[in-house]
Amino acid sequence: MTTQQAREREAVAPRQTKQELAYATIRARILDGAYGPGFRVVIDALASELGVSALPVREAIRRLEAEGLVVYRPNAGAQVAPADPALFHEEMGVLAVLEGHATALAAPHLTERDLRRLRETTDDMAAAMEQMDPLAFGRHNRAFHQVFVARCPNGALVELLTEVERRLDAIRRTVFVHIPYRGAASVSEHRALIELLEKGAPPARIEAAARKHKLQTAETFRRWQEQHGDVSSR
Repeated sequence: MTTQQAREREAVAPRQTKQELAYATIRARILDGAYGPGFRVVIDALASELGVSALPVREAIRRLEAEGLVVYRPNAGAQVAPADPALFHEEMGVLAVLEGHATALAAPHLTERDLRRLRETTDDMAAAMEQMDPLAFGRHNRAFHQVFVARCPNGALVELLTEVERRLDAIRRTVFVHIPYRGAASVSEHRALIELLEKGAPPARIEAAARKHKLQTAETFRRWQEQHGDVSSR
C-alpha cells in the first residue's frame, strides 16, 4: 500500500468519538472485573485519564446506565451496578430462542471459511479449557457464536440478540464465577452443531440443537443454585 493510499484509507475510516472512547473503556473495565460491583466511576478523574472533557464521559455513563451496567446512587454518583443472577435464567431463555432461530437462518449462508472459523474457535476453547483459562474460553466461545450473528439475514433479530447479550453481560460478571465449569460439555455441543451444519441438516434440527446448547448453561446454574443457595448477595 502506498503512502497516498494509506492516507485515503485513514480519511474514510470511521474515527472513534470521545464519547465512544469513554464508553468502550468503562464498559471493558466493568466486564473484565477491573471495576467491580459498587465501584464508583468518578467522571472528572476518568475524563482526565482519557484526555477528554467531562461531557463525553457523562454521556458514556448514561449509555451504560441504560444497559444496566451502571446505576446512580444518592450522594455517591455513578457506580457499577450489582449483578442480579436471578435474572440469568430469564435472559438465557430469551437468548436461547433468539439465537437458536438466528443460527438456523444463518446456516444456508455459512461459507467454508465460516465453518473453518467455527472449528478453529472450538479448538481454541478446548485449548483454553486445558490451560484452565476461563476468560480465554469465554472469548473464544463468543467468537464462535458471532459467526452466526454475522451471517443471520434478519436484521431485527440481530438487534434483539445484541440487546439481550448486553443485559446478560451485566449478569455474567457474577454468575459465571459460580457456574460449575461446563467447558467439556460446551465444546462437545459445539462440535455436534458443526457436524449438523456440515451435513446440511434441516433448519428445525439446527435450531433445536442451538437452542438446547444455550439452555444447558442456564440449567447448570439452576442446579448449582439448588445445591449452594442464592449467590446474589455474594
